[in-house]
Amino acid sequence: MSALSQLLVIDDEPVIRQVLAAYLNDAGYAVEQAGNGAEALARLAQGDIDIAICDIKMPDITGIETLRRARAQNIDTAFIMMTAFASVNTAIEAMKAGAYDFIIKPLREDDVIHRIMQLERTLALKDENRLLRGMVLGDQKNICVCPSAAMKELERLVSKVAPTDNTVLITGESGTGKGVIARMIHRTSPRSGEPFLPVNCGAIPESLLESEFFGHVKGAFTGAAKAKKGLFAEAHGGTLFMDEIGELPLHLQVKLLNAIDEKKVRPVGSERERPVDVRLVVATNRDLAAMVARREFREDLFFRVNVLNIHIPPLRERPEDIPPLIRFFLRRENEKMPAAGELGMDADSEELLQAYGWPGNVREMENVISRAVTLAEGGRITISDLPAGITRIAASTARPAVEASGSFRDQVRAFEINLIHKVIDEMGGDRRQAAGRLGIGLSTLYRKLEEMEK
Repeated sequence: MSALSQLLVIDDEPVIRQVLAAYLNDAGYAVEQAGNGAEALARLAQGDIDIAICDIKMPDITGIETLRRARAQNIDTAFIMMTAFASVNTAIEAMKAGAYDFIIKPLREDDVIHRIMQLERTLALKDENRLLRGMVLGDQKNICVCPSAAMKELERLVSKVAPTDNTVLITGESGTGKGVIARMIHRTSPRSGEPFLPVNCGAIPESLLESEFFGHVKGAFTGAAKAKKGLFAEAHGGTLFMDEIGELPLHLQVKLLNAIDEKKVRPVGSERERPVDVRLVVATNRDLAAMVARREFREDLFFRVNVLNIHIPPLRERPEDIPPLIRFFLRRENEKMPAAGELGMDADSEELLQAYGWPGNVREMENVISRAVTLAEGGRITISDLPAGITRIAASTARPAVEASGSFRDQVRAFEINLIHKVIDEMGGDRRQAAGRLGIGLSTLYRKLEEMEK
């Protein structure tokens, strides 16, 4: 973690301060200096210093008083105190003030590095525990093994790209499981012991995107009452998964490209860059190449993130995966409610789900199974527990049933009704897209829907 930490050396003796800073710079740290407590507090107030190495005996403001004032200002920089006058009382006073460690002068350079690395490990564990409380990485029992040739090939690709450090672009329709594949890549990579941070680029307000990704210093903008590391720094050593990367505005695409190329980020409001070591996995349901042609996505960033591409086919193109996915989600729902007993599904319901086109893919299936389990009675899921839209659209995939005595006009009308409802459902209720798929104008579609209701 040493490449990430920003250090501040605080000592009123210029020679000691400069020699220590030079040694720490050579060891790979970003180091700044302060000659007294007031200067140190002004720098610490920006909130982006990770560790301060502070002399205790300084004129005007002592090291311990500097630490106390920093804590009173809610500055959470970790302090390692230095002194040439070792005493138990001094050490106790420093620790009570909130110091993490205590070093006796004259300093041994290897000992200083060792203490800093120990402290970094402690800070990293605190960050990891906080992150784990907010997310669940998942494990093998949350992965459904799909038998289709397409998914077997996808698993092969994952096994090839996971050991590398290359950026991966995962493409596929909404709901196909791009996040699951990203987690699988991280879990089977050399970075598996480090953080995995997922973020949906389309869910963050544009005004906050830069701060979310790159962090900010205290006071960088209205409301920035405390410094923020940012997702790149939080994911240091691990994997940052950027879902819906096609939603990023152009101005942020430039900064993302720079972060990828330089392996550094500049927090908002800071004049200093921070080195980061992050493996990037990105995903989109949009056609980035077409966006490049329309100048909605930077060509240089596209080539940078499209080093390795994994495409997840929609569920309708791999129907053999539907039965195991149904059983997988049903089993998972049963595990959530063990007291209710194991719930099954009748053959008609399963047949209907296999006939459905699943425009929302795996995510839609997960929601449908969860809903059915909630509504089911008598220990089995029946057709009545499934959404009406699914029962209608699944039934319409077969040839429309019309009475033999019906006229040709009636048979054509029945076929047309089924076809229109089928396409509207496939488009998730979006009638404009449905009209486009059917090759008719939107006004024509509305007219036909009105005729159907008469």
